[in-house]
Amino acid sequence: MKITLPKVLLFVGLLWLNLTSETAANELVSDAPENAEVYFITPQDGQTLKSPFKVVFGLKNMGVAPAGVDKENTGHHHLLIDLEQLPNLTLPLPSTDQVRHFGGGQTETEITLPAGKHSLQLLLGNYLHVPHKRPVISNKIEIIVEE
Repeated sequence: MKITLPKVLLFVGLLWLNLTSETAANELVSDAPENAEVYFITPQDGQTLKSPFKVVFGLKNMGVAPAGVDKENTGHHHLLIDLEQLPNLTLPLPSTDQVRHFGGGQTETEITLPAGKHSLQLLLGNYLHVPHKRPVISNKIEIIVEE
């Protein structure tokens, strides 16, 4: 294979683009204390509820700050509902029916789900909705919503 100047420039350009996007992605991610925990205060795993029902978020060894506020050791809650696979944890979390954002710094909400079995999980995001380097994520709980 003959190495030409255009091929070298293309290679250098692709390498620069890769390093730049990796650096940019790393700048989006925040640190979290090793002992940080997010959990459900209510509901409890296995609980049977009627919709709508209250969900209360718990957080240890970190603080809550609204989206857009870049303060060390803080984040805001995201509620994952019936999510079988986690989203990419190096990018801002999408806002969908299954990934609900609480960027105002809320620590509780009331949700309505159809009757049946559902899973809930909490994931803390930083000021840009990006999970922390060591994701602060709760255990997944299962609840039953009755009619």
